[in-house]
Amino acid sequence: MIPTPHISVTDKSKFAKTVLMPGDPLRAKYIAENFLENAELISSVRGMNAYTGTYKGRRITVMGSGMGMPSIGIYSFELFQFYGVENIVRIGSAGSYSTDLNVFDVVLVSEAFSESSYAKVQWGCTDNVLLPSKELHKKLRENACKLGIPAKEIRVNSSDVFYRNNFDIYKELRDVHGCMAVEMEAFSLFSNAMVTGKKAACLLTISDNLETMEVTTSEQRQNSFNEMIKIALELAE
Repeated sequence: MIPTPHISVTDKSKFAKTVLMPGDPLRAKYIAENFLENAELISSVRGMNAYTGTYKGRRITVMGSGMGMPSIGIYSFELFQFYGVENIVRIGSAGSYSTDLNVFDVVLVSEAFSESSYAKVQWGCTDNVLLPSKELHKKLRENACKLGIPAKEIRVNSSDVFYRNNFDIYKELRDVHGCMAVEMEAFSLFSNAMVTGKKAACLLTISDNLETMEVTTSEQRQNSFNEMIKIALELAE
């Protein structure tokens, strides 16, 4: 096959059927080096590393998505449409809107609310809430239970904007729209799965809290989200 503009792989069998997508390609490297056996770097276009290896003897791929909906939108669409990938799970960080969600808590995204026009531009969908695959979401819930790791199921705000002039808008997003945390990718990933007939889900770790102003360091975000990673890796097959 001809490689896509953003992925250099010419043999789609290099990808496992399930791909985990952290935003940070260095987190993908961390997962490959610390959790996978026989991990092979299969693509590194623009530094967006992709590795395929085995976890507990079962095959899985981990690949960075970059930040924001346009970036994960490109990579996840190419994986779904051209590389035969069936399942993509975003594993990333989120900012809490509530004192009920603390730094390092693991959350499973049941709904992604967004002000983004991504789905409308892509396929005319005007819904502002998109859902993950029921089957994949259920598997992640079961994995968390099996591992004894609490994973709170929440609606997130998938935002196009990291820096907003109106900082307090998060209170409206929480109190009016039911969003308990903010991230920047799930909505477009779910849209791509719907368009291509594939499965997507999202598992996050709280990295900061807008209410308490507690934050984690970039090094902690890169290397310390192991509980979330272990839940997702159980999807290897």
